[in-house]
Amino acid sequence: MAAMGREQLAEYRSILQGSKPARHRVCRGVEVDAAFLEKREEEALWKAHERGMRRFREAWELNETPPAVSPSLLDLKLALAELMLESCRFCERRCGADRTRGERGFCGVGGESRFASQFLHMGEEPELVPSHTVFFSGCTFSCAYCQNWDIAMHPDSGSRADPRLLARVLEEGMQHGSRNANFVGGNPDPHLHTILATVRALGEAADHLPLVWNSNMFTSEEAMRLLEGVMDIWLADFRYGNDDCARRLSDVEGYTRVVTRNLLRAAESGEVMLRHLLLPGHRDCCTEPIMRWVSENLPGVYYNLMFQYRPEYRASLHPGMDRRLSPEERREALELARRYRLDFTS
Repeated sequence: MAAMGREQLAEYRSILQGSKPARHRVCRGVEVDAAFLEKREEEALWKAHERGMRRFREAWELNETPPAVSPSLLDLKLALAELMLESCRFCERRCGADRTRGERGFCGVGGESRFASQFLHMGEEPELVPSHTVFFSGCTFSCAYCQNWDIAMHPDSGSRADPRLLARVLEEGMQHGSRNANFVGGNPDPHLHTILATVRALGEAADHLPLVWNSNMFTSEEAMRLLEGVMDIWLADFRYGNDDCARRLSDVEGYTRVVTRNLLRAAESGEVMLRHLLLPGHRDCCTEPIMRWVSENLPGVYYNLMFQYRPEYRASLHPGMDRRLSPEERREALELARRYRLDFTS
């Protein structure tokens, strides 16, 4: 295969080389009025957030690194996330659970985040490894073939995710060669407040540590707004080319509208590395529609065509999903990727 996504990851490489700060470092240099944080009025906080984001975008485009301030735009983002936790809408299910009072929505995650493991992952895309990956417990989907079901379907498993401790662990990982901090799961969406608190706790040593949002991209619009200016790489999963397959296999409604919306927004606020897991028997209903949409809307995007499907969890309950991919399916998917001129790896 050809070398993929070089142009799209130029910012990421600049951050690694030290010629550009990570977005979260610029974010902590944008000052906000402390009075807004004290009032904790969501509408006022969102207005202050938009003003802060305008200043962030200006600084980012000019490659400026303003001195760190307090309170900063990063503090404001965390305050908004904590308010949203009282009526949760971190993902597009928008369940409204008051997680501060112990209520739980579809994901089953309470007010306290937990993670199953953290380590320097060598199995991610070549440009990312070694990637310091934090696997949070719980997920906003219920995929019949989930390969991480022991994490995704058990939100109370693992260890308590203490933001300060996680920040120190991520900094230590840099000393061992990590190239980024990679937030995944399960899915990271239910843990937005914990992740922002972790980022805020990072020290100066992490000023050039790129952050990766490794997600199913069923993220709410509000959460996407909070993540802009913090995440450098959107490691985005695009699984289904229609809503029927998403509903049947992952128990989710309105999939394509939400994910395509978020992919377009992600491309405007960072660099996208798009993953498509090839599913057995889903070439016409999922793979080709996804490739067509990507070629028309995100031409040249980093596109990882993944052949790692295996029938895990409850896949045997769904006809056709209880087998691995055939050589013919792999060949046809590669041909489709070439036909749509995707800049792909596999």
